[in-house]
Amino acid sequence: MILHFCPQCGCKLQAGFKFCPSCGEKLPCEANLTVPDLVPAADDDAQQHSAAQLTDVSDGALSPGLSRPPLQRTRQTTSRARRGQTASISAPAVLVAACADLPATSQSPGPRLSPRKCQSSPKVKQEKDNDKSLAPVTGSSTPPPADQSPQVVLSARKRKQASPVLKQEEEPCSVPMLSASPRSSPAARGRTKRTKSVCPLEPLQDGQQLSDTSGRNWRVKELLGQSEVELLYAAQLVTSGTSTSCKHVLKLAPKDGKIFNEQNFLQRAAKSASVEKWKKLKKQDFLGIPACDGFGLHSDMYRFLILPNMGRTLQSIMESKGVLLSQKAMLQITCRVLDVLEYIHENEYVHADINAENIYITPTNVQVYLAGYYHAFRYCPGGKHVEYREGSRTPHEGAVEFISVDLHKGAGPSRRGDLQTLGYCVLRWLAGPLPWTALTDSPTKVAAEKERYLSDVKGLLSHCFTKRTVPGVVQVYLTQVMSLQYTECPDYQQLRGGLHEALLKMGASLEQPLNLQV
Repeated sequence: MILHFCPQCGCKLQAGFKFCPSCGEKLPCEANLTVPDLVPAADDDAQQHSAAQLTDVSDGALSPGLSRPPLQRTRQTTSRARRGQTASISAPAVLVAACADLPATSQSPGPRLSPRKCQSSPKVKQEKDNDKSLAPVTGSSTPPPADQSPQVVLSARKRKQASPVLKQEEEPCSVPMLSASPRSSPAARGRTKRTKSVCPLEPLQDGQQLSDTSGRNWRVKELLGQSEVELLYAAQLVTSGTSTSCKHVLKLAPKDGKIFNEQNFLQRAAKSASVEKWKKLKKQDFLGIPACDGFGLHSDMYRFLILPNMGRTLQSIMESKGVLLSQKAMLQITCRVLDVLEYIHENEYVHADINAENIYITPTNVQVYLAGYYHAFRYCPGGKHVEYREGSRTPHEGAVEFISVDLHKGAGPSRRGDLQTLGYCVLRWLAGPLPWTALTDSPTKVAAEKERYLSDVKGLLSHCFTKRTVPGVVQVYLTQVMSLQYTECPDYQQLRGGLHEALLKMGASLEQPLNLQV
């Protein structure tokens, strides 16, 4: 029997073809050609339509309305037939004879897709991909069946290689999976969101002049100190061609860094007029809060502050001498720091980062300054204390060894936090390492240790002083500040009174120079 059209895809055939040159399917012969192979199961309407057409077929010719037998399967029924979901349809046997007598030049009156269009149809490709997924997996070197023509297989391979579109759609995509970068991960996005990018610090040239917002020029001299976030220079005020002695310090830091917070605090709460008024009210001869003598921008990238020359930091003094503080020196420094804390607390601010790096001692060892207001926080705006909310701020901000438990938990800084931090500093200056000093690389563990000792002041003192005698004034101070509530106003007079009494018993006073030799 000679077929002139492929029953699978409808492509025109030539005499003697055993395989379709378009789809590569084996063509049925007269011996194994059966009606179920030619006409798959379809819907009820399609079955009735096919039966109506088959009744008009005579023994020798087809009906005038049917120029070509309905051998071409639909795309949907082709997939169903291969999955074994089709049912056989009983049809007259004259269809087989009609296929044999079909003229070679007969064509269907309806539109017929060319082999190229059939292959480029997305639905046909999808059906072929589904058929391939159902077929058993074999190696790429598996030879074709014995009854399949090598030429047909070769032509099919050539067509696949020549059509990049078909190859891309039929073969699975081999693009490697990219691992998520830290920047694209949700956790990193939160970190990037909280952390501001800070430009690297560029040192100033010796003798370079900077102008503040009031138009005064400051000449930069030697570099006094530096860290990752700031540079400190000795500075001179340039007036009418001459310069005065270096009585000021220029602090330089990135414009959008914490230095802006310090500038805001100094402009609000550390005005010279306010400080002088407070000293008269409290009958104090000195208050160790620095005044901001000028500020401005440099190169539109950096911000600078002009501060008085306050001497050396307490941390540098202790490191250079390699000794702890005497009880007398501790009491003198603690009283001066407590005076500053009472003042800034009354002006609605807290320091939130008290440690030896932010405490300065003048060269005469008489005056004590509390500086470093990078983390200053307005805890009582408009006279209303902020609510205690854990996680409202970045946790563990400040010197991890000394900050309060509230700051470890991300709550807003408070007055009790400043006083508790000062208590940790006192223990460090007198007794040495704290129970959590070796854990500062893990702020969570430090917070757990501090919280454990909040209600166990005696245990904290016993751990710090071991077999040494615990100063009674230190125990009283820690017991008072550890029991404060978050919004409670401390009794500064009581705290100061205990420190002054202990100092007088030792025959010393605040006006005497600090003895930092022991």
